[in-house]
Amino acid sequence: MKTLFSKSKWEMRDAPLEEFLQRVSRDGFDASEIYLPWLAEEAPLCRDLHEQLALGLIGQISTDGVTPDDHLRSLEENYLHALTFNPMKIVAHAGRDIFSFGENVRIFQRGCELAAAHGVPLCFETHRSRALFQLPAAQAYLKAVPDLRITADFAHFTVVHASDLSDQAEGLAWLFHRVGHLHGRVGHSEGPQVPDPRAPEWAEWTARFTGWWKEIHRLAAERGEEVFTITPEFGPPPYMPTIPFENRPVADPWEINVWMLDHLKKNLLIKSSII
Repeated sequence: MKTLFSKSKWEMRDAPLEEFLQRVSRDGFDASEIYLPWLAEEAPLCRDLHEQLALGLIGQISTDGVTPDDHLRSLEENYLHALTFNPMKIVAHAGRDIFSFGENVRIFQRGCELAAAHGVPLCFETHRSRALFQLPAAQAYLKAVPDLRITADFAHFTVVHASDLSDQAEGLAWLFHRVGHLHGRVGHSEGPQVPDPRAPEWAEWTARFTGWWKEIHRLAAERGEEVFTITPEFGPPPYMPTIPFENRPVADPWEINVWMLDHLKKNLLIKSSII
């Protein structure tokens, strides 16, 4: 199984795409992960730049609007738009925690239909405010929609449940089998991101998340996945805490993500990752 590591554009949201991608390539990543509605560059240029630098692309989209029907329409529109960028995979923030179970199921079912029709995997992120905002809800949706695959960002679960999830270990392990993409960010019981996973005071949380990621990766290889994708995803402020009155981040998220790339390769026993 090939393991590809992608780099989020989060810290360089407003930077020119070429500048961002050159840095991604220099720092040893295999792909980018970009929230496409924020991207200033058009699809042809984006495709060309990725090809020139031998990088893959994971496209991020979201469902938006007031009603479930709004979210259904935006899912289809945004998925089809993302296809024009030639992504290897698409990640979606979808549904709402305030919609009914049936309303969110319709959104997930439509997403699975789109992925089956067009051949580009669609993985729904476990994210606060969205349908997959906490662990029991995620289990219920995955049972209701057998083809549903998730982008595992369990930092959202730890903060929503204000817990290290040890009291939900069985349910969490059940989700591991349905992970199609992984966001490598360490959270904790009081927030979605530790200030610095390298710091000894956060070592226990970093070890806990690393253990989850190792098992997810092992299961993906065991079930015969050809390619597995991971994005180290520590973000800038306000995810990154800042020094009061200075609004200066306490650590450099890009530097941390490069460290996380190396940390994951070592802990997943990956010698190299190539497209």
